[in-house]
Order: sequence, then structure tokens, then C-alpha cells
Amino acid sequence: MRDQVLFGKGARLTLVIEDLTDTGEGIGHADGWAFFVKDAIPGDIVEATVMKMKSRYGYAHLDRIVTPSPDRVEPPCAVARACGGCQLQVMDYPAELHWKEKRVRQTLTRIGGIPEETLDKIMHPIMGMESGTAYRYRNKAQLPVAADRDGRLITGFYAARTHSVIRMDDCLLGDPVFSEIARIILKHAERAGLTAYDEKTGTGLLRHILIRKGHHSGQIGVTPVVNAVGNSADADRILPGASELAEALFTAIPGMTSLSLNLNTARSNVILGRELVPVRGDLRIEDEMCGLRFRISPLSFYQVNTAQAERLYRQAMEFAGLIGKETVIDLYCGIGTITLLAARQAARVIGVEVVPEAIADAEQNAALNGITNAAFRVGKAEEVLPKLLDEGIRADVLIVDPPRAGLDPSCIEAIRILAPSRIIYISCNPATLARDLRLLCGDDSDREPSAAYRPEAVRACDLFAKTVHVEVCCLLERLRSAKDHIEISIDADDYYRIKDNK
Repeated sequence: MRDQVLFGKGARLTLVIEDLTDTGEGIGHADGWAFFVKDAIPGDIVEATVMKMKSRYGYAHLDRIVTPSPDRVEPPCAVARACGGCQLQVMDYPAELHWKEKRVRQTLTRIGGIPEETLDKIMHPIMGMESGTAYRYRNKAQLPVAADRDGRLITGFYAARTHSVIRMDDCLLGDPVFSEIARIILKHAERAGLTAYDEKTGTGLLRHILIRKGHHSGQIGVTPVVNAVGNSADADRILPGASELAEALFTAIPGMTSLSLNLNTARSNVILGRELVPVRGDLRIEDEMCGLRFRISPLSFYQVNTAQAERLYRQAMEFAGLIGKETVIDLYCGIGTITLLAARQAARVIGVEVVPEAIADAEQNAALNGITNAAFRVGKAEEVLPKLLDEGIRADVLIVDPPRAGLDPSCIEAIRILAPSRIIYISCNPATLARDLRLLCGDDSDREPSAAYRPEAVRACDLFAKTVHVEVCCLLERLRSAKDHIEISIDADDYYRIKDNK
């Protein structure tokens, strides 16, 4: 390996960009060293300056594009390069989809141990946005509030790898109404003399602005996150002028349904606290997904791209192949979105979720839709599954939609004991999906047929256009062993009666 001094800080390079990292940096090589360059995409030839060296690779700053990639486009956002929200605005959408599909394939092969020839047979084409645009798809915004150099409050997004807020007056991934709502709140804050939260000192009032809009219903819920304590009678004390702010929003914004405050005094970068204080309207908004109605609180998980989530969940139901006789268990069920979709096609469904408030919402959503064959349990998946087995409850189909960290090892062991015939694994992180598939499926040398699975179908779905994130839906089938079959013995006379249909 060449001496690292050859590429000290400030060294100038010309790089041909060959690929992207999982976080969206372009990858180029010089004298055997890999360099990661933000805002460069495959096919670019760039000039870059070395910023930092590690033992086997380095980071470089993009100075100039010598020859642009055929897939390069002009980003429509003025702060695309400074903002850390979108990593792929400079790549045209077909190329973005191709890269995401390739990333899923490579990850499943490299980490998951699934052979390329197997993926050729089981992998379906990626589901890209059908709307004709990769923008304006988000039904939710979480806008950090900060003070600029002049002390004026701004909203925006964090610069890449920092907590410095880049001012953003209109994010092109979200609904345009989000910007109007933020403008009204900041105008009120200025008039009321409110301050922005400072992470370093733990002082200041306004931390974030959370906004949700129902894709089908048009209902809007707004929740300023404040560094304060209080109760439901204290809204105007917690946020001075909260009632006046409610009047301004409900007057100016069609669809305004809810204004609430979220209380968060934690010295951490966790956006939401657990306590909500209503100001005006219901705490929840209502929306539809796949023909079902859902009530969504500010604390609830709900997919940010409704149109694509509907396609993803329909694909999951297609993979599940339900015919109305199955018992289904849905782990990490949240407010019951997938649980209730499965309930329309199965005999019985049980949703499991660790957050009690989400289970309360799920039970309300089941009642809202007149669904009586769905039940819900509060608790960790790996703790609830053994309890269900003790009650004699087994699953024909298991659905899992875990957070980015994937399945806990104890959850995987519990799944092996449960031994459902089919598993539908929905993942927002191809790397942890691949890791878990290797644990569930193994390979031909270490597979235990009674407790192992085989991937039968995989499909990626782009819920997060212009970012590096991609969702994946995978169908696993349990391998059968001799003990899974019923032994039947018949004598010769029985054989010939069966053979002759007598």
C-alpha cells in the first residue's frame, strides 16, 4: 500500500467516480486508495481536494466537475449541496432507481449470502414513484428551529453530519403547505419574543415543528416541540400566545385539524418527548391507506410516503398469499396499518408493539374500520412471542417491519421456535435485512430444515426518492423436514382400491 503522506490533507486529485457509498458519497480511486466525495455520482470525472485520510481510504471535497456523468441533472433545490436531507438530487431518477436496486442486490449477496443466481430468479423490479415526479411526496415534516447570526428564528434541515441548521424556506420533498405553516409559527414566535432551543446550553423554547398532512383526507396536524413542562391546562403558559397561534393557523390553513404541543426537556437529539398538550382540535388526524381509515397521533409511526407505502403493503399482502384461513402475527405493528390490512384476508391477526400509545391507536383503528378479527399485545417482540406459544397460538404467516436496527437476536430465536410457514420481512435498511436473512436462512452447510427459511421473493420499493434510503419486502418460506409430514401406511388392498378409484 502506498504511503499515506502521498495524499495528505489539501492534496489535489482527479477522480473517476465509479459508485456510491450507502450514504451517497461518490467513490473514486487514486493509486489504490478509495476516496469518498460528497455530491459526486457514478460517471462523473471530478477534481477534488483531500480533507481527511484514514488507514485505508480518504474523504475529499468536490471542487469541480471536469466531465459530468450522463446521469447528472441540475438540482431544483437551491441548498441541495449544503443540506443533509437529500443526497441524490443531482442524479436523474431512473439512475437513482437503478443504483438502489443494485445496492439491495449487492447487500443481500455480500452480507446475506444469497447467491446472485438465486436473486436472478426471485428479485422483482424495484417499485419507483408512479406520480411522474420524485418530489412533493412527504406527508410529514420535522423542522428544527434555530437562530441565525442576527438572532432571527429560522427553520430548515441539518447540514450533513452536523447539527447546524441550513435555512430552508420550502423543502421540495414535502407539501408546499408545510412552508406556509412554518412561516406563520415563526412570525408568531417573533411577535411573542420566543427563543430557539440551543443544544449546547439546553436553553431556549422552540426545538422543532412537527407537521403531518393526510395524503387522502387533507387533514393537517401541527405540533411545535417545546423545551418546557406543563399540563393540558397550561398551553398558553407553555407556549405564550398558543391560542392566538391556533387562531392564525386555523384561519389561514385549509385542512387544519389539530394543534398540540409536544414537551421535550431532554438534553439529547431525540426530537419528540412522550407528553402532548392539546391546544385546539383533536390530537389526531385521520387518513386512508389501502382503503382503510387510520387515526394518527403526533407520536405515531406512519409511513411518510403514502402512495408508495400503499404499493409496498399490497406487495407484502401478495407475498403473504392469504386465503382467509391463516393466523397471522404482525411484529412492530405500530398503529396497526399492516395488521388491519392482513385482517381483511386472514382468519385471525395479532399485532405486537412495544409502545403502549401505538397499541391504543391500533385498537381504535380496528374499531374505526369495523375489524373484529384483530387483537393487539403490548411488549417486545422477543418477549411476546414465547407468551403466545404458551397460550397455544402459532402463526401460519409472520410479518415483521422492524426499525433500522433490524431484529434482535433473541427475536430471531423466538421466530425459529414459532416456526411460521411464511415470513414477510419489510425493511428500511438493506444491511440489517441481509444480516437477519443470513441468520434465518443460513446456507446449505449450516441449515437446520425444521428451523430455517429460504428466500422466495424480494422486491425493493422507493419510499424516499432523492435520498439514499430504500425499503425492501422479502418473502421467506420455511424449509420442510420429515417431521413436518404425516406418516400414512396402507395395505395392498387399500392401494388398489385407491388406484382404481373404488
